[in-house]
Amino acid sequence: MTTTTPVRPVTFSTLTLVEWRKQLDTRSGRWLLATIAIITVGVLAIMVAVNGGNHSFGAFLVATTTPMAILLPIVGVMAATSEWSQRTALVTFTLEPRRTRVGLAKVLSAVGSGLALLALAVALAALAHLLVVSLRDADPAWDVTVQNVAYLALSVVLFMAQGVGFGLLLRSTPFAIVTLLVLPTLFGVVGGLVPGMADVLPWIDLGTAGEPLLFGSTLDGEGWARLATASLLWVVAPLAGGLWRVARSEITSS
Repeated sequence: MTTTTPVRPVTFSTLTLVEWRKQLDTRSGRWLLATIAIITVGVLAIMVAVNGGNHSFGAFLVATTTPMAILLPIVGVMAATSEWSQRTALVTFTLEPRRTRVGLAKVLSAVGSGLALLALAVALAALAHLLVVSLRDADPAWDVTVQNVAYLALSVVLFMAQGVGFGLLLRSTPFAIVTLLVLPTLFGVVGGLVPGMADVLPWIDLGTAGEPLLFGSTLDGEGWARLATASLLWVVAPLAGGLWRVARSEITSS
């Protein structure tokens, strides 16, 4: 009598690990992460050399997180569009027909990569400040609080989720990247030029609403409300639309 082993569904943790590995399996993904690292180290080197290295820990942290803020959403886009750029969508969704789970795994793996890079950025900024204090007699200024790091972590979550959302919604790496970079910027510029939009823009522009997260300001109740409404428009809506499109659209081999 022949016995067969029951087929077990793919676990969500396995999906997440697979999606995380995809971010490193392509040359474009590796080069993008390497570019973030190279730019970050270069900026730190310049700051160590300028003004006797007399910069606070917070200044070093801003220097390490600024390249991340610009480039991390692109990492999210590439994580989301890998099935279509590599033409593996049919294989992926045959092995795991529950497409929404695949999309959520992409979100979680992208956020995990972003938080790992943030931890590295904090460590590099602390090391740079320690070096200038120890070797160049700079004034010690450990002015970064747990709240500052928590705000930065929240910004990373928003950036990565936004990138994945645009990637899933548009399913084309170059189109999604261009749209992600140009559309919010154009929206903010046009909104700033239109009379009467100055009071409305902080509520609907994620860059304006999210500035306190990046620069260590404290968010009050109105600030959190602005961040929530802007995130609904630029993060939640694209992500929900992208997950819906992936779940509903026809999947082909090309």
